[in-house]
Amino acid sequence: MTTRPPAPSRRALLRAMAVLPAAALVLGEAPGLLGTALAAAPAAGSATRYTIVPFLNSNDGTVNVYQSDDATDFRLLQSSAYTPPSNRIRDASVFKHTNGYYYVTYTTHTWQDASTTIGFARSSDRVNWTFLYDYTVPIANLSRAWAPEWFVDSDGSVNVIVSCSVTSDEWIFTPYLLKATNSALTAWSSPVALSGIGSNHIDTYIVKVGSTYHAFTKNETAKYIEYGTASSLAGPYTITRTGDWAGWGSYREGPSVIQLDNGAWRIFFDGYGDGNYYYSDSYDSFATWSAPKALPGISGTARHFTVIKETVTGGPTLTKNATRSFRSGNYTTRYWQEQSALLNLPVVTSSSTTAEKQASTFTVVAGLADANAYSFRDAAGNYLRHYSFRGRFDANDGTASFAKDATFIARTGSASGSVRFESYNYPGYYLRHYNYQLRVEQPDGTDLFRQDSSFVAATAWA
Repeated sequence: MTTRPPAPSRRALLRAMAVLPAAALVLGEAPGLLGTALAAAPAAGSATRYTIVPFLNSNDGTVNVYQSDDATDFRLLQSSAYTPPSNRIRDASVFKHTNGYYYVTYTTHTWQDASTTIGFARSSDRVNWTFLYDYTVPIANLSRAWAPEWFVDSDGSVNVIVSCSVTSDEWIFTPYLLKATNSALTAWSSPVALSGIGSNHIDTYIVKVGSTYHAFTKNETAKYIEYGTASSLAGPYTITRTGDWAGWGSYREGPSVIQLDNGAWRIFFDGYGDGNYYYSDSYDSFATWSAPKALPGISGTARHFTVIKETVTGGPTLTKNATRSFRSGNYTTRYWQEQSALLNLPVVTSSSTTAEKQASTFTVVAGLADANAYSFRDAAGNYLRHYSFRGRFDANDGTASFAKDATFIARTGSASGSVRFESYNYPGYYLRHYNYQLRVEQPDGTDLFRQDSSFVAATAWA
């Protein structure tokens, strides 16, 4: 099954056409991959879930809801999940409150119009949303209040960072802090400008690590996402990285930063000039970043979003130290089978030879590199591993490199009861069949890829 890149979509805005991303900082030896990148397996029976609620490139009057278990392959959970009773919904930011509800706050008007309010809605299930209210940001001579972003501090206080401009210069934005003064999130403190970031910055997103606040903010003059730190949420911030410091290129905005299971930090941002949506990872506390990649599937469709991460129950599990055969999720007569040390997907039936049935039977064991993950052993004691992205069986040579190659993370498959296997040392790459051969490849965001990479653990043939 062939994979196709998502079609680019041009963003119509008042800014000029973007330039392409500059050369990026990449760690490790594999092109485009971080050598230290390792997927982390959730505990058995649990799963990591990432949720985004973006508005659409084709429609800023509604939002879709997408979810992912690896922060890369986002699947549509609900289309047109929330449409406000009036106005628009842009730049939606989402978080889960201590009361169990999910909340979004958003820009209420298009970029052409004056916009003195930000909107609020909530949901108990991320699918069904209820409008709460539009809040007029109390700034004198306010022209526009854009891109409100949730920030929950380590003391539990709930805040919104909103970019505001005044009528005397409607295109010069300054980030302001609003703090909720009640748990219902219906009352807010007076706006306070974030000190140190300065005017003409927009889409400021903040994460806290230890006692330090880290701000990612777009310089609207230079069109780059800049970076600064502070010891207090309100600042003063010291901007230490400007220009194309991370290799993301110019005309990037709407940053959202989340920590992955493996400890890496991932930034998502809207490449509005070229119509793509990108992500990039850092393994050294924001100093260097991987080359930006377009998000598969939703790049060119989704616009300006933030991400929430949760640990949920119901993740896929396999019985370890048990023999199983693995059936394709979408070619139900085809099974994993070792052929000349390579893993293929031929038809296997009750009429198959004993040798064919034996070659289609494997022992599931704890992952060689992560006991919460899985490895697969053939009858001769060799392990399934990827080699030049091809699935094959080799004897364990005892090296850490082999252990990583032979370890796979179980992720939820496309159909009930099916499982997808993510490479441990190539996060975001999945074991999938292509021309009935098993390879590890990065998803393209299509349902077809998810089906090709979904397998059912069946009763062993031998």
